[in-house]
Amino acid sequence: MTNLWRLRSYLRPYTGRLVLMLLAALVGVGASLSIPLVTKEIIDGPIAHREVTGLILLGLLAAGLGITEAFLIFVRRWIQSRAVLGLETQIRDDLYAHLQRLPMAFHGGWQSGQLLSRATTDLSVIRRFLGFGVLFLITNIVQLSVVAVLLFRMYWPLGLVVAASAIPIVIASGRFERRYIRISRQVQDEQGDLATVIEEGAVGIRVIKSFGRRHHVYDKFDEGACNVYATSMEKVRLSSRFWTVLGFVPNVTLALVLLLGALAVGRGALTLGALVAFTTLMLQLVWPIASMGHILAMAQEAMTAADRVMEVLDTEPTIAGGTKEVARLRGHLRFEGVGFHFPDDKTPVLRDVWLDVQPGETLAVVGATGSGKTTLTALVPRLYDVTAGRITVDRHDIRDLTLPTLRSVVATAFEEPTLFSMSVRENLTLGRSDATDDEIAQALEVAQATFVYNLPWGLDTRIGEQGMSLSGGQRQRLALARAVLTKPKVLVLDDTLSALDVETEALVEEALRKVLEHATGIVVAHRASTVLLADKVALLQNGTVTHVGTHHELLDQVPEYRELLGQDADLDAEEVMS
Repeated sequence: MTNLWRLRSYLRPYTGRLVLMLLAALVGVGASLSIPLVTKEIIDGPIAHREVTGLILLGLLAAGLGITEAFLIFVRRWIQSRAVLGLETQIRDDLYAHLQRLPMAFHGGWQSGQLLSRATTDLSVIRRFLGFGVLFLITNIVQLSVVAVLLFRMYWPLGLVVAASAIPIVIASGRFERRYIRISRQVQDEQGDLATVIEEGAVGIRVIKSFGRRHHVYDKFDEGACNVYATSMEKVRLSSRFWTVLGFVPNVTLALVLLLGALAVGRGALTLGALVAFTTLMLQLVWPIASMGHILAMAQEAMTAADRVMEVLDTEPTIAGGTKEVARLRGHLRFEGVGFHFPDDKTPVLRDVWLDVQPGETLAVVGATGSGKTTLTALVPRLYDVTAGRITVDRHDIRDLTLPTLRSVVATAFEEPTLFSMSVRENLTLGRSDATDDEIAQALEVAQATFVYNLPWGLDTRIGEQGMSLSGGQRQRLALARAVLTKPKVLVLDDTLSALDVETEALVEEALRKVLEHATGIVVAHRASTVLLADKVALLQNGTVTHVGTHHELLDQVPEYRELLGQDADLDAEEVMS
């Protein structure tokens, strides 16, 4: 309940509307409860005394009350819909914005389906309770209280019968609440797991088909779906037992009231009009009592959903920008005793890394698989933060720079490029929205990605989710063009050319040389041809830089380097042995 209460701040912008909505609901309840009292006066007055005039007047009053109640229901729902949808939108906006602030370490530890279910299903549950459940909780309590007072004033013995019927309902509600909390959380977690399976199946459909694993993936999905079904059915059985009690008790109570009330009318202790009004008012308790089951269930689901949402919102961003905004940075990049380990693993990925890359200079980082090359490049734009030492740009610790300042200076193209379900132009200009068509054309030329002009709608062609309509090499070239377009002072290429054929790679490398003349370059290289782009090479072994020098110096002096690159068929054998 604590986490749900913490979300109350989102209700403040809608306070006026919510108060008006509550007033409309309460006045509507008053009109509804007035109709049985008017009915009592009609039966005991005009009908008993055969007064037509009084019957017409009281009948018009009852009709007016009914119309008023209907109008107030319309007003309440109209105000309610706008307020609760605005509430849900605001929470979702804040959740998504917070997700964007959280570091890569957070996203790497969470299933995407779990995050998706929190931003969709859980927020809808919270919206329904805060917008509808809370309102009906208040109005139902008011209605129950007012009706109880009216029933006791009309005939207190029957009032005691109705009050006694509340005891089994209270007991059942307490037992229901405890069990429903647990099962609601289980259903919501299993739905998040199932969403992950669905998303992975959609994104990885080419791999699934190519390996003929359709039935295996389906079985995995079916297992998750069956788990959701089984838990949901347990939840339904629990709810149905509770609602059965809520339906059974009022009906038994009604039978007792009619029996005892008829006896009271026969003795003259109660008028016929009072009995009709009493039973009508008691029937108006059935919906509030029955709906309390729905509201309690909704409240438990909302509390569970709030806990799941607050798990994300309570996660503090570990990478916060500094306060320095430097207008002009040249791109002098230094690694000073840099070390890094992941939060849940104290084994260092990088340790005591020292590098110095001057503006306009390109450094190739070479190492075996798992040596820490990709992690090293991710530290430059602060996708991760160093856990030892520091990285500087023009002698400024990158942790002191604001994130917009740093990321306007550094551009990265990854080995596994990420493209979005939008147009080619939108994908290219993600890092620089004000780029002109001429600048886009130049970046595409550098990346040898001019194939986009042959797409059905050129730059305005939508390339589909993850860019799956393009080949791996085409996706890499578009990601490279996106990085080049920002005209960065520091350009980080994480094995960006790995999916290119030899001819295209040669053309891209020739164009990149001109770009790297004006930028500090960090190039992760697995091919010897890519190494030749660099002015100097750093050999990364077991998480630390063991040698730095030119390509030919390392070939001559470092057997491990020569062996590593000797595995590349693109490197001429004589050059390796020189």
